[in-house]
Amino acid sequence: MPLSRGPPKARYFDQAKYIQTTLQVVVKVNVRVKMLAEQGLELIRELQRANNYVIPSYNEDAIRQVIEEMQALFQQNQEDVNATIEGKTGLFSAIQLRHASLERNKRCLLVYVYERMQRLRQLRWELGSVLPAHIRDNLCELEDLKPPKSIFIEVRCLQDYGEFVTDDGDAMPLKKNTQHYMRRSQCEHLIRQGILEHVN
Repeated sequence: MPLSRGPPKARYFDQAKYIQTTLQVVVKVNVRVKMLAEQGLELIRELQRANNYVIPSYNEDAIRQVIEEMQALFQQNQEDVNATIEGKTGLFSAIQLRHASLERNKRCLLVYVYERMQRLRQLRWELGSVLPAHIRDNLCELEDLKPPKSIFIEVRCLQDYGEFVTDDGDAMPLKKNTQHYMRRSQCEHLIRQGILEHVN
């Protein structure tokens, strides 16, 4: 059985040209490809290095850098997509790379904010609404907002509804013209249905 001679020289030339074009585009995106979305990943590593019961200082500079990188990647993708529509070829790999970096940065930012929120929630349950100064100093302005006072609201029953089971499993009889003190989240749908009304 004769050995295969492999692809013709023209095919080698086309592949080499394609690889060279792709590399040029990737280098145009960022001189060091491995640095794409690296700052977003560093935010996650920062949280991992901290104890689960510790909230590290809010890294506003890193978040700003991640957002700026995302804006730059998006702008470059828009330009390349427009160039592709006009007929330029060889940009698809770079567009995909930048899009994947955008998605990775977005996920990293969401994980960073969500994990901080979960840790803050746990600390508020354990320590109450007033946090110690060493914890408050690590929070951003929005994280340090006071919790709402109107978690519970007073409502009046407009019609006989029967027993209402709360999230805690307690049964509460809702009879016409009775007033109750309930969690807003539990009674909002009953207010919208016209069964309860909020008493100011």
